[in-house]
Amino acid sequence: MGSVLNRLTEIEETAASIVNHAEEEKEALNREYDEKTKSFDAALQEQTRKKLEAIQARLERETAGLLNGENGAGDREVRALQKEYDERHTEYARSILKRITEV
Repeated sequence: MGSVLNRLTEIEETAASIVNHAEEEKEALNREYDEKTKSFDAALQEQTRKKLEAIQARLERETAGLLNGENGAGDREVRALQKEYDERHTEYARSILKRITEV
């Protein structure tokens, strides 16, 4: 009977040792998983930051290009109006004088 009890005690100790070892492995795997998750999150955040910076830079370039294009169009219009005025200012002055004197 004593040998049966000794054998059961050995089995119980072995089972407890296996459970302890499994728990230690589980904790190690949890730590490894957490580290990999943090590393992945950091890499993803950095990648997202770089993409956002690239998008922002592209938008700024496009906006500057549009503004320069609009300024160029405005400058062309001003030059065209100035040219028309230079060519026809005497005619405009006579027309204004005629309106003033007719009233």
